Amino acid sequence: MSTLIDSARTAIYRDGHIIVSMKSGVEIRFPIANNPRLARGTEKQLNSIEISPFGLHWPELDEDLSFRGLLEGDYGQTPGAEGHG
Repeated sequence: MSTLIDSARTAIYRDGHIIVSMKSGVEIRFPIANNPRLARGTEKQLNSIEISPFGLHWPELDEDLSFRGLLEGDYGQTPGAEGHG
């Protein structure tokens, strides 16, 4: 059972950040620098974001981030980290 009742309206890349606007009006913004896969992406790849009911997907970068994780402050892998903690 999902406890997430909000959903994304838009997701864009701008000025080194991914910006997600939720239907509730909440905005999630995070820097790509802390996510190795996103940090290597071109502007075109970073703007190619697929929105699903559960999160975001960058097909050309093979990266997926869940809304649950984003709302908890988990923006993906940290360079040199062994995992998410």
